[in-house]
Amino acid sequence: MNRRNHNRLSPKVWPGPMPMRLARQVGALCLCWCAAAAAWAEAFDFVAIGDLPYGNPSVAYGPYRALIDQINREAPDFSVHVGDFKSGSSPCSDAEFQAQLAHFARFKNGLIYTPGDNEWTDCHRPSNGSHDPVERLNKLRQIFFPSSQSLGQSSIQLLRQPSVHPQHADHVENAFWMHKQVAFATVHIVGSNNNFETRSPPAVQEFFKRDAANVDWIKHAFTLAQERQAKALVFAFQADVFESKNQWEDFPAHSGFARSVGETLLPLAAQSRLPILIVHGDSHVFKFDQAFQWQKKPLPSVYRLVVPGAQDVRAVMVSVDTLRTAPFQIRLISPP
Repeated sequence: MNRRNHNRLSPKVWPGPMPMRLARQVGALCLCWCAAAAAWAEAFDFVAIGDLPYGNPSVAYGPYRALIDQINREAPDFSVHVGDFKSGSSPCSDAEFQAQLAHFARFKNGLIYTPGDNEWTDCHRPSNGSHDPVERLNKLRQIFFPSSQSLGQSSIQLLRQPSVHPQHADHVENAFWMHKQVAFATVHIVGSNNNFETRSPPAVQEFFKRDAANVDWIKHAFTLAQERQAKALVFAFQADVFESKNQWEDFPAHSGFARSVGETLLPLAAQSRLPILIVHGDSHVFKFDQAFQWQKKPLPSVYRLVVPGAQDVRAVMVSVDTLRTAPFQIRLISPP
């Protein structure tokens, strides 16, 4: 090798001590980079809860309030209630709604709520007061979603669907927010087959309207997560979407979850490189697994959390750390 080539390939070494001004600039850049990296990867906790409280207030409210008090002591960044704040056999009265609003106000940090079927689709039952389900849904929206702020004592600013999709102006319950580089979205998907009751024309009409809004909101959540460089994405809704599953299909044609979950959320999740957590309730049995698949293949980046509920008065603390191989870790919270 001649000297000319040798000089060209050799690394350059600073001749003597680095000037003080340059050293300070390099140090400042290192500090800025370290701070940005720490903020980008900051871990946090949130609570998932649902299907509570169930039963007569004289029996159910005490343990539920004790659970909320315990959640406040553990101080998560916020909590998400995935619906069914009453049982399917209890009244759908305005008084019941106000009682549950008061429970949500007990949460010291932000409380984000998405409705369940017990709050409106099942309210036609005599035990519920023989209400019109759509009227109860409208009342829910009026009481629990009056602004772009979450519930709870330290509210969180949310992006609500009507501000993005004017064609879905009624669907104020669908929300999106970012927290420490993780995207969150609530979607109004409920049990009782998502209110897809073909024997009831009003129910079918309501279903198709809300289903269209949900599909658009799920797509928008993926778009926002990509635009805002999210490191993970969390969806929260009420329904156990495997309600209609059979041995051939997870989402057969009569499933009220076929379009929103089977044809929208899961294929987008399969295309995404993000870890995704789907939080729901409805079935009352605590699970943390990877139950979802797309085109008969498991989705290894999609996790499912089913919150306990009904007579199991517990919540779930979810720890999120996107630097871990498994970014979502969970533990149960019980009242003292």
